[in-house]
Amino acid sequence: MTSSSESALPQELASLPRAEFGFPGPLREELVAAILQGRKTATTGLLREYRHDGEPLPECGSRAVVIDSAANPVAVIETTEVRVVALGEVDLGHVQDEGEGHESVAAWRSDHEDFWNSSAMRTALGDPEFTVDDTTEVVLESFRLVEGIPGPRAR
Repeated sequence: MTSSSESALPQELASLPRAEFGFPGPLREELVAAILQGRKTATTGLLREYRHDGEPLPECGSRAVVIDSAANPVAVIETTEVRVVALGEVDLGHVQDEGEGHESVAAWRSDHEDFWNSSAMRTALGDPEFTVDDTTEVVLESFRLVEGIPGPRAR
C-alpha cells in the first residue's frame, strides 16, 4: 500500500527503491535523523539478510528513498561505495561514518551484535539460532544525502 506522501512524490523519486534503516521505531528514527543531519553517511547490513530477502547489493551511483517508521519518504541517498567484508574486518573509519556516536569498533560491534542477534532479526531471517561472529559477512555501504523530502514525519 502506498502512503499519501509516497503518491505525492515526483515520478523520478517514486520509482526508486526504499531504504529502511533498522526496524520501525526509535532506532529507525534516530538513524533517519542522523542521515538528515548529515552525520550518518554509512551503514552495515548482513550479507545473509540481502540473500534471504532476495535483494541485490547496492551499487555505486544507485539512489534510494529513505523511509521513516511510518513509511513516509524523508530523503534520497546515493550509494558511493560498497564493500563485503568479514565482521572482524570492519574499520574505525566506517564505524565513525555510521554517525551513531561510537568511538571504537568494539562499542559499535557490541551494539550491532545486539541488533543482529535480536529475536526480531532472527525472525526476519527465519533462523531462531542465528548469531554473528568474526567471519560473518557484512555489507559496508557508504552514501551521500542527495536531498531531504519535505512532508509528515513520525515522531
